[in-house]
Amino acid sequence: MQFKFFTKTIGGFTIRKKRTYTKRKDNLKYKFKTGKYIRARTVRLVGDNVETGIYSLDEALAIAEEQDLALVEISPNANPPVCKVIDFQKFIFEQKKKQKELKSKQQKVVIKEIRFGPNIDEPDFNFKLNHAQKFLESGAKVKVFVFFKGRTIVYKDQGKIKLLEFAQALEEFGKVEAMPKLEGKKMTMFITPVKK
Repeated sequence: MQFKFFTKTIGGFTIRKKRTYTKRKDNLKYKFKTGKYIRARTVRLVGDNVETGIYSLDEALAIAEEQDLALVEISPNANPPVCKVIDFQKFIFEQKKKQKELKSKQQKVVIKEIRFGPNIDEPDFNFKLNHAQKFLESGAKVKVFVFFKGRTIVYKDQGKIKLLEFAQALEEFGKVEAMPKLEGKKMTMFITPVKK
């Protein structure tokens, strides 16, 4: 809910009022023009019990009314716009169902980060390696980067070698998506899980 103030002067007195605005939900009902709200004069009519063709808007509305159905503008950008004679409530229900299916099919990509320096010791390296292995097994993408602090930037080659060793040790769990790349003081590499 949003508030907007406006002032009004009545008889020398200024009155300040608060007006509330409610945002309309992202509703499918308002995305499609129906019936008299269709602005085109002629439309291409489609539907189950309708002879497909180009009709004037009044004729199309009459055909929809005869069948006790709604005239819905399906494709407004076509020339002439495509309208369908359908049960509007059923149509909205099916559209919502399709949206839910698309959302359920979308996979959320989780990216886990692992960071170390170019002069990392063997036990620490193995510790980071075990974490990366667990992340890849759980299906997450791993972003590995070597961070060069201060003068350690002179060890760029050593950082690249460590990243490649890291990738080689994780060969059976993930594959390298992008080779090590230096960006500022970071050398980054992405590893994606192998589908089993």
